[in-house]
Amino acid sequence: MRDPFSRNAIAAAAAGVIALSWLLAAPSRAAEDAVTIPPPTLDAKAADGIQTAVVAGGCFWGVQGVFQHTVGVVNAISGYAGGARETAKYETVSTGTTGHAESVEIRFDPKRISYGKILQIFFSVAHDPTQLDRQGPDTGTQYRSEIFTLNDEQKKIADAYIAQLNAAGVYKKPIVTKVETLQGFFPAEAYHQDYLTLHPNQPYIAYYDIPKIRNLKKMFADRYIDKPTLVSAKATD
Repeated sequence: MRDPFSRNAIAAAAAGVIALSWLLAAPSRAAEDAVTIPPPTLDAKAADGIQTAVVAGGCFWGVQGVFQHTVGVVNAISGYAGGARETAKYETVSTGTTGHAESVEIRFDPKRISYGKILQIFFSVAHDPTQLDRQGPDTGTQYRSEIFTLNDEQKKIADAYIAQLNAAGVYKKPIVTKVETLQGFFPAEAYHQDYLTLHPNQPYIAYYDIPKIRNLKKMFADRYIDKPTLVSAKATD
């Protein structure tokens, strides 16, 4: 049975009294709890040029929104990673049979924000890395926690950081985040881009994702920007 608080179910009832009644009857805990964690002891040095990180942490609407409000990020695109190009379509990915995870490609300026800092924000406020094949109300392998690395340095940093956080015991349960080499990133359909900004009152966004933005502002005040960096005027291919 589909969870009545899942993204698809809430989106289907976004307009009208039904959606409002769901919100009023919903559990008191919205979004995932943010966790205060130390920065990575191993991190990349500042370098010239724009670099790319790809992460998956549940519904891409919220993850994209978090990084669109992050200093040093020049673009954050919702999309799919982990499967074939031919199956990188929302309806197909939603079956959980494609190998894809809803992911976000983050292009960033390493002189303004490091790869390690991106991972710190990812683990702290963007999602809960201890949930296996789910995130909040959304279940399935397409909602798994994963870091898709683009080179050996990123893999070393990601692996070392997960080991560091597990050793520090900052979470009540072990981190289940996978670390795998990126084989391809495929931008999601246009209607998924900038979704958090364009639909702030949509019940799923208001209940599960807006708190992530508040947590970013609270816990990483020096990394937060009020005006999001949107995809709208940028190419997504």
